[in-house]
Amino acid sequence: MAFVGTAVRKAGMCRAALGPLCRSASRCYSSAPEPTSEKSVPYEKILKQESELSGPTKPLPKSAEAVVIGGGSLGCQTVYHLTKMGMTNVVLLERDRLTAGTTWHTAGLLWQLRPSDVEVELLAHTRQVVSADLEQETGLHTGWIQNGGLFIASNKQRLDEYKRLMSLGKVYGIESHVLSPAETKDLYPLMNVDDLYGTLYVPKDGTMDPAGTCTTLTRAAAAKGATVIENCPVTGVQVHTDDLGVKRVKAVETDHGTIQTPCIVNCAGVWAAKLGEMAGVNVPLIAMHHAYVVTERIQGIQNMPNVRDHDASVYLRLQGDALSVGGYEENPIFWDEVSEKFAFSLFDLDWDVFMQHIEGAINRVPALEQTGIKSTVCGPESFTADHKPLMGEAPEVRGYFLGCGFNSAGMMLGGGCGKELAHWIIHGRPEKDMYGYDIRRFHHSLTNNNRWIRERSHESYAKNYSVVFPFDEPLASRNMRKDPIHKLLLDQGCVFQERHGWERPGWFNPDGPAPVLDYDYYGAYGLPKNENYKYNDLLDKEYTFSFPPHHHVIKKECLTCRNAVAVFDMSYFGKFYLVGPDSKKAADWLFSADVNKGVGSTVYTCMLNKKGGVESDLTVSRIEPGSTHSPLTPKFEGDGYYLAIGGGVAQQNWCHIQTVLQNEGLRCQLLDRSEDMGMVSIQGPRSRDLLQELLDTDLSNESFPFSTHKLVKAAGHEVRAMRLSFVGEMGWELHVPRDSCVPVYQAVMAAGAKYGICNAGYRAIDSLSIEKGYRHWHADLRPDDTPLEAGLAFTCKLKSSIPFLGREALEAQRKRGLRRRIVCFTIDEKVPMFGLEAIFRNGQPVGHLRRSEYGFAIDKTIGYGYIRNPDGGVVSPDFVRSGKFTLERMGVVYEATAHLKSPFDAENKRVKGIY
Repeated sequence: MAFVGTAVRKAGMCRAALGPLCRSASRCYSSAPEPTSEKSVPYEKILKQESELSGPTKPLPKSAEAVVIGGGSLGCQTVYHLTKMGMTNVVLLERDRLTAGTTWHTAGLLWQLRPSDVEVELLAHTRQVVSADLEQETGLHTGWIQNGGLFIASNKQRLDEYKRLMSLGKVYGIESHVLSPAETKDLYPLMNVDDLYGTLYVPKDGTMDPAGTCTTLTRAAAAKGATVIENCPVTGVQVHTDDLGVKRVKAVETDHGTIQTPCIVNCAGVWAAKLGEMAGVNVPLIAMHHAYVVTERIQGIQNMPNVRDHDASVYLRLQGDALSVGGYEENPIFWDEVSEKFAFSLFDLDWDVFMQHIEGAINRVPALEQTGIKSTVCGPESFTADHKPLMGEAPEVRGYFLGCGFNSAGMMLGGGCGKELAHWIIHGRPEKDMYGYDIRRFHHSLTNNNRWIRERSHESYAKNYSVVFPFDEPLASRNMRKDPIHKLLLDQGCVFQERHGWERPGWFNPDGPAPVLDYDYYGAYGLPKNENYKYNDLLDKEYTFSFPPHHHVIKKECLTCRNAVAVFDMSYFGKFYLVGPDSKKAADWLFSADVNKGVGSTVYTCMLNKKGGVESDLTVSRIEPGSTHSPLTPKFEGDGYYLAIGGGVAQQNWCHIQTVLQNEGLRCQLLDRSEDMGMVSIQGPRSRDLLQELLDTDLSNESFPFSTHKLVKAAGHEVRAMRLSFVGEMGWELHVPRDSCVPVYQAVMAAGAKYGICNAGYRAIDSLSIEKGYRHWHADLRPDDTPLEAGLAFTCKLKSSIPFLGREALEAQRKRGLRRRIVCFTIDEKVPMFGLEAIFRNGQPVGHLRRSEYGFAIDKTIGYGYIRNPDGGVVSPDFVRSGKFTLERMGVVYEATAHLKSPFDAENKRVKGIY
């Protein structure tokens, strides 16, 4: 095999081939799950040496509105977009030269289709910037080449994934084609198609030149007033505490001067964690070696599309008349010197690790077997726990923003993310729904946990090219946060999901316990793989775009709830108290609904941003001051409110509320009792009969109406009982002190036996809630959706004169009419849908499903999505009623019925106990 032979012979040519790029190098040592202890040059000494060798390219200003640190893709894009939005006194500090970090060795690929609508939009903006905007503004070519992209499928599941992308692409006007093996051979004659199932071809994908793009970005930014300074490492970040006790950015320190600034943006890539330490900010990412090789000339390769063979975990990037070959392996090499070496780094390629990519590449393009290697590239890339970037304002320090952790996608996501980050800095929030990238999505107990960061980041690297299935769960760093009844549920067959670090019930396996075991690194690094791993086996059965084998189990949980009674462990919910002298003012301003209904009331409401977008939906209960420090009865003066918020957004909501309180100067405390209480929800027609045996209060409609709460005794334990429902049935939530959770749960199960009670999980909640028409946070309810668009106008006190955050935006939207509206769709054919399916009205694409589940009570697939008028006009109820709708799933079109009300219990009788 000449390719492999040449690779081995030329492995030592890295430095010579790359010339001036390779100013320093470090050997590439073998990896292990634990950090190495090898001594390296102290960080401070390297900084001193760099400073003595060459000073900054420009004098440092005394102050700036914002200082961006890091001259790679994200740093340059952020500075460019800040100046585009009018912020001119901006400084970019780069320790070496522009693109000298991770960006210099990026492949520069841009694929337009991803399994996320937000990412499709972010990629579209990057493409617009590099392919058109920059050249129009500067007259300089960025190096954009539109040669197309080709996704390889070696099996049906992979092609199904691509067909899902194709359907989503139609909503955004992205041209793509599913090709047969023969058609693929016609397009790419050098490709071996014997083992192909099919391919997805996207003609307008392409590649970017990192140096050309970043240089053009900074020139455009400098023309609008930005100052770009190279050869200027940051040595410190000054933080001060204001009069309210809030930590804020004050200045950036270098050996060549200090810049006073209220805002810094950490775009330092693999060095971002070190930069975070300077300000007391946790940056949960880890660096790993990522390598590719550049081949010698290949006859006939010119003008071929770039290739991603996900099943072989290899990419082939066209580079003139040659190819760059790289990929992602299950045994990546950790870069453990990152905390000390803050200098340019290039590694020798580890051929033992890289050989799997060579073999995959040769299989796909056999001509490579006779092709030599011109150069090898191996440098550090940063990876995160969920394979998503770290963006937004850090919870520890106001004015400290993150734009790092891009998991090898910094060039292609840079334009879209740079724009959103700039908007975040200037306006306090991004324009799009960036929750999936927001650093606040991680609980603070995890972001400084080295085991969690290392294990989860390894898994995200190893699964970089895995099929994205709807019900996938991580195996790494599980069991980090568990509620008191976790063990009881595990023993009863609970299959847990991981959310926000919590283990929450997914569904209940009738075949017994399926515990989550310690992470085995997929057998990499010589570690033994977990054997007889029941939880992993159950996950494997979930890896389908059809109904999973246990579909009938979730059906039983749902129908038991509809017909008898079910118990849901919802302990992972965030549980906060809002108290203090200004708590009523705060509640009026924070919540869209009027929550001041009197002690004992519970109100479903939203929290909005300035644009009227929904930051979260939650319940707010008016409470009386307590006489103890019990988690149920805190001491306070004045008005008090108990907040119950979905656990996945609890950390972000905590930060949102604190920021609003600080900005408004409101004297309030927000007390977090999430770890101190559990939450057990009992739902169904027999819930009253069951609970009347346990609670020492009258549960009749007259004594305990819907949307109220009381402090009561449950089997002798004090709990806060709330008559609420997330599933559309009569039921109560029991908010229980941690030490009482086990006996209260056991009493519920014992009393419920004669009523046919069952345990149920969040898979059942997802089905039951969509059937009832309840919104699901971060699916059909996001920060770029307003309550009016989401059908939640009833949560807004617009008929009152009470001001609240986002009110002006809602009033303006109501006046001009809705340009988009959420709609429920059902289809008669029994096919599974999971979201991202395209919505067509009279043959025109008008949106896509945000969420879809199977509704077992109505025995139909249900989906919710926001639709637009193709003409840009108002989306009225008549517009919905008059249209003929279809849904496209994996290229197949299904007739759909549109509903403006829930297809199940539209009159809302069941939650009121009317059966």
